Amino acid sequence: MWNEKKSLVLSKICIILFMAVLIASTVGAPWVVRVLLNSSISAAQAGRALFLLTIYAGCVPSAALLVFLYLLLHRIGAGRVFIRENTDCLRYISWFCFAGGAICLASAFYYLPWLAVGVAAAFTGLIVRVIKNVVAKAVSLQDDADFTI
Repeated sequence: MWNEKKSLVLSKICIILFMAVLIASTVGAPWVVRVLLNSSISAAQAGRALFLLTIYAGCVPSAALLVFLYLLLHRIGAGRVFIRENTDCLRYISWFCFAGGAICLASAFYYLPWLAVGVAAAFTGLIVRVIKNVVAKAVSLQDDADFTI
């Protein structure tokens, strides 16, 4: 039977898999860029250095996002749901989404398809920000309930 604990374990496994893919992407970036440049005229005009700069710059907020997401799930699994640390985690995650979006949006100046990735990352950051606000309100209500006799 599927339950909350199994769901949390699956989510943590997915985060670890995404981290492995991120590491592999970082290591394999020169090869991926070479293949892209050989298959796309517009990408070839931009040049190798810009693509590598975008990829490596994007790895930083991506890795941080995955770490904070794992920490968030770890606390939720420990029964610590409506706490200020989780609100802070969600805030950081949203900022990492915005940072990734900004990197991609800036990269759209040399390769237009980055625009779609940037918009998606920024939109995800907005959604996480709204969820952060909901959790912050729940933390406030939880604090009020804890101090009520």
